[in-house]
Amino acid sequence: MKKIIILSVISFIAVSCGNKLAPIAANAIKPTIVTQPTPHDTDDPAIWINKNNPAQSLIIGTDKEEATGGLYAYNLQGQIVNKVYPMDRPNNVDVAYNFDLNGTRIDIAVVTERKQNKIRIFSLPNLEPVDNGGLAVFEDSDQKDPMGIALYTQSETGKVYAMVGRKNGPSNEYIYQYELKAISGSIQAKLVRKFGAYSGKKEIEAIMVDNELGYVYYADETSGIRKYYADPEKGNKELAFFGQNDFKRDHEGIALYKTSETDGYILISDQQANNFVVYKREGESTNPHNHKMIAKIPFSSIECDGADAVNFNFGKPFTNGLMVTMSNGKVFHYYDWNIIQTEIDKQQTN
Repeated sequence: MKKIIILSVISFIAVSCGNKLAPIAANAIKPTIVTQPTPHDTDDPAIWINKNNPAQSLIIGTDKEEATGGLYAYNLQGQIVNKVYPMDRPNNVDVAYNFDLNGTRIDIAVVTERKQNKIRIFSLPNLEPVDNGGLAVFEDSDQKDPMGIALYTQSETGKVYAMVGRKNGPSNEYIYQYELKAISGSIQAKLVRKFGAYSGKKEIEAIMVDNELGYVYYADETSGIRKYYADPEKGNKELAFFGQNDFKRDHEGIALYKTSETDGYILISDQQANNFVVYKREGESTNPHNHKMIAKIPFSSIECDGADAVNFNFGKPFTNGLMVTMSNGKVFHYYDWNIIQTEIDKQQTN
């Protein structure tokens, strides 16, 4: 019965969104869970692991409406259990662990609020604001409108940084990197770096950080994926630009699934094809910055924007983790990682 309900929901979404959207492939993998819908338009998810009680972990997701948007928390069954409302066009969200808030260690969710030109910070799991109303970004630029965000926790120092992108920007220094630090009872965002090339073709929204390996990736939509060092002390040299010919059009949400401290998969939404394109996290043995496509997997998510993935045993059905994707229809999809791994293995052996 559960599978029948899920398939019916997906079919309804595909029809109700109109004929202009790419159809779901007949061999597309099916989600294990489809969440309750938000009022407006889902955009980006982030997975928060409750390490003391994995079954109580949360999916944090944005509903990107102006003035009446919000930040939503879902349980592993896809039910909405909490929300921050209203917000003014929240776009992307990411989470970080063990942030030092004046001597107290907390987990945080950080979200861009585009129409307020701010990032907002909330404690987890309760989604309580800890930012005194938000932190302004791109203050020295006329091109503000924050969209994408990814958090980087530096392993040596424990410092937490926010990599923030925007709706429009220059051909260089499109991304601003801020150190998040608690000072005198409040959190401040200190600008430490501007970096990142931009093709000028569309926009940059999806950003992903690999904490262990120290890299940041972002999607230059319709152009390719760009890779840099995440540590601001290591300079602004572009390390890789890949995926230029692997997509139908837009390069969108980026998810990282780790199989070890150094290996794993980078999965990127091929939005207009309803696929995810898969690359090796570690690159090639002769060049860690040479990322070749190893699989292209059809998903049931419709025109996916944001995505996240985690390798963690949450209990059944997500014993090897899950991947969460945004889908048209005001929902997010949860995919059992085992299903995705089967598809990757199948394509690598063919």
